[in-house]
Amino acid sequence: MKIALVDDEQVCLDEMTTLCQEFGRKHCCQIETISFTGGEAFLEAFEVEQFSAVFMDIYMDGMDGIAAAANMRALDNQCILVFLTSSTDFMPEAFSCHAFEYITKPFSPERVSKVLTDILKVFPQAQKYLEVASGRKTVRLLFDKIAFVITDAHYLNIGLTDGTTLRSRMTMPEFMEQTGKDERFLLVNKGITVNADYILGFENNCCLLENGTQLPIRVRDRLKIEQAAHDYHFCKIRRLQRHGKEN
Repeated sequence: MKIALVDDEQVCLDEMTTLCQEFGRKHCCQIETISFTGGEAFLEAFEVEQFSAVFMDIYMDGMDGIAAAANMRALDNQCILVFLTSSTDFMPEAFSCHAFEYITKPFSPERVSKVLTDILKVFPQAQKYLEVASGRKTVRLLFDKIAFVITDAHYLNIGLTDGTTLRSRMTMPEFMEQTGKDERFLLVNKGITVNADYILGFENNCCLLENGTQLPIRVRDRLKIEQAAHDYHFCKIRRLQRHGKEN
């Protein structure tokens, strides 16, 4: 995610930058922050930059946050907007700009983490990644490039969407832990995990993937596995729909 931070207090910009970067490291999500000390400078950059989200202070010298947000919305009605404020007095005006959330000052790390987590739920998940050791190098893998993972003794064979496979000395529990137990990765059999985004269907006690791969599933848990895949896709669609309505 590329996040614009707009606040006329440098100490607030520095604090939010640190909190966003710490969240990115913890959740395997690459976050780039760009700081602006005023609404005018932000709007000039917004016309050419592609931001995933904007964290905007309401009370600023010169153009205030609500005015800057209104101008931003005239250019883009989809970008996620989060207001930063020391008072909730102007929340009705703020949410008329289709704000996603707000964070009160002084910043609480827990609150910032909660808002970023909610943003990740509606933001395209392709940005999340993990790092694995393969051969003699460390490889950064985007979650949406992983089609399946299969245990092989003390290693994992990680099948990618381009048809290639990476081999890494790692256990399945370690893999799931490093993904933050991301809900798209479903354990369909002992030592076999699939990316629910690429499940085409189920047939003959196998999970069929879009790239043609067929992986055996636990027969006794077939209905539970199919239901988990259905629930994942249903929740994903609902999140995207809610985000569209909020904007």
